[in-house]
Amino acid sequence: MQQPIAILDSGVGGLTVVSEIMRQLPKEQVVYFGDTARAPYGPRSPSEVLFFTKQIVDFLLLYRPKMVVLACNTATAAALEHLRACISVPVVGVIKPGARAAIKLSRTRSVGVIGTEGTIKSGAYVQALHDISPDIQIVSLACPSFVPLVEEGRYQSAEAKKTVLETLAPLAGHDMDCLILGCTHYPFLSGYISECMGEKVQLINSADETAREISAILYSNGLQNRSSCIPDPLFFCSGSPVTFRTIAEAWLNRPVTVTQVAWPSIIQVG
Repeated sequence: MQQPIAILDSGVGGLTVVSEIMRQLPKEQVVYFGDTARAPYGPRSPSEVLFFTKQIVDFLLLYRPKMVVLACNTATAAALEHLRACISVPVVGVIKPGARAAIKLSRTRSVGVIGTEGTIKSGAYVQALHDISPDIQIVSLACPSFVPLVEEGRYQSAEAKKTVLETLAPLAGHDMDCLILGCTHYPFLSGYISECMGEKVQLINSADETAREISAILYSNGLQNRSSCIPDPLFFCSGSPVTFRTIAEAWLNRPVTVTQVAWPSIIQVG
């Protein structure tokens, strides 16, 4: 089936999921929307995040996708079940895949979770982890300063390193062997996060596991693209297309074209 996979995020973080989909499912077309003008979602109320997510999904449905992927942990926590009840195509989030990966890899049965304020307050990761393994020990920490560093393209700066080290200091001394990056922006900072946590703590990037789940759903429902002709990915954002394109090209290692969607007008940038 040649219909695309629609992916949304509060900004550029979902590009980590896009990268894995392109690697694991190279025949599939991606239509991506990053709500960069309204990022970050973490400090917003669940009702506001739900409204934004529904607005973006309505836009993406114009492209007749065969699946919708919420490549945003905050949106997953606020909107996943609502969207599954409202639209006819499969809707995939990033929280349960990340939880499954952590359970599979942890040996001490103690894991950490870092995420936005909205994701941590929702308790979605605690619930997902305890649904699989009720006795697992969980340490959660909100890291609200991380997303702006990524959205502004400062994720490789000395400031970013300092911010990561200071923010993660409360996790020092906890007996964990896995740390879930509970925001798709955080893999941009994985080098600094890993340096801070040490080699004994494995970072869990839900992008890989999410792409595996997408693949399983496509194949079990006969939705995979069997055509040899693969259209280019489509990228949309609500903020600066120049900033988005710079980050996207660096992360995906390919040229991209970005269309700015400033509700309701659309501006093309090559």
